[in-house]
Amino acid sequence: MPLRNLKTASPREVSAAVASSRREFLRSAAGVAAGSLFSFAPRVALAAAGVAQPKAVVVTFGGGARDEETFAPEGQENIPYLVQTLFPQSTFYAQVVNKGILGHYVATASLATGVYETFNNFAAVSPHNPTVFEYFRKDLHRRASDAWVVAPSNGFNRIGESDHRSYGAGLGAGVILPKHLLASSIGAGSTDYGHLLRDSYEAPFYTPELAGNEVEMQKLKELLKLSVDDFTASARSLASPDELSVYIARRLMREVAPSLLWITLHDIDIAHSGTYSMYLEGIRRSDRLCAEIWKAIETEPEYAGKTTMYILPDFGRDSDSDPGGNGFQHHRTGDPLSRTTWMMVLGPGIGKGVVIDRPVDSIDLVPTLGARLGFSPRFAHGKALEEIA
Repeated sequence: MPLRNLKTASPREVSAAVASSRREFLRSAAGVAAGSLFSFAPRVALAAAGVAQPKAVVVTFGGGARDEETFAPEGQENIPYLVQTLFPQSTFYAQVVNKGILGHYVATASLATGVYETFNNFAAVSPHNPTVFEYFRKDLHRRASDAWVVAPSNGFNRIGESDHRSYGAGLGAGVILPKHLLASSIGAGSTDYGHLLRDSYEAPFYTPELAGNEVEMQKLKELLKLSVDDFTASARSLASPDELSVYIARRLMREVAPSLLWITLHDIDIAHSGTYSMYLEGIRRSDRLCAEIWKAIETEPEYAGKTTMYILPDFGRDSDSDPGGNGFQHHRTGDPLSRTTWMMVLGPGIGKGVVIDRPVDSIDLVPTLGARLGFSPRFAHGKALEEIA
């Protein structure tokens, strides 16, 4: 069913049509012969692939991008790295459905817990269900330094651990908030870094109370072997908050080499400003940064050959044809196009150039990570994806 004829279709039909369109786009844009794309992939366990102490890097987009600007012929110029460099090495899930609340913090918390969280997106609260970081550390007896989050907004400072009574305090991930670190480093009055410090595109007047497991400046110097002067000098050369996040993430990979690293990109969400050109710029930058992260995985000795990378948006955006929405600018309708996203998975034992058409849930991520890394997410509601688990 063509995407332009979806006004009267059911949500299931819409999601299926989106998945089919993405598959056909990847087939043509990546130059892969029709017989090379399958609806399944061979299951290859990490143990069978000879991987000891495997690692995982999860990259999420805080602010999805519509197919018109990405996985459609008119959007392919915006994602050359995803299509030409990363997809041929990956298994691509073309129909990842988010059935939860379409707010960036709560949706990211749902991805990180494997349960659709229901708290207020702008509340300063921890996830109510155990996070992937807590499962990982408790089950595998890992140190605190082995699980980290690099988050785009100060509102994400509690994402590292839940308030669940069986897990909670002391078992989560360390959270690095690059904007908070930069603001602490430069002090009041500096005007050179304003483009890096905007905290929320959706609610610009929201200023969260910082509390939780965020890393302070002194810890940054000790952990990343990075002086304040070097940090601020490097930041001055960066173009956006996401570039700052990836700079910190790569430093973390080199100096600490955590086995579980979660990076959330947020530049795409500049769409809330209503400026289409800036929205496209955010997509193109996210595309490039994903390739840079994968290159770091392939070249850092602690990561090369034993790391699985997961790339997925938290959810999508409104369509131009829905009168209840604002097109690319917002994600208010909760319609199937806003909920139907995708996931790209690369790493040892992962099928290459494979497209999975069947619908899966966004909360399937945590059980899949558990199957790959060897922990049991006992409270998660999703299920492990058999093609890559």
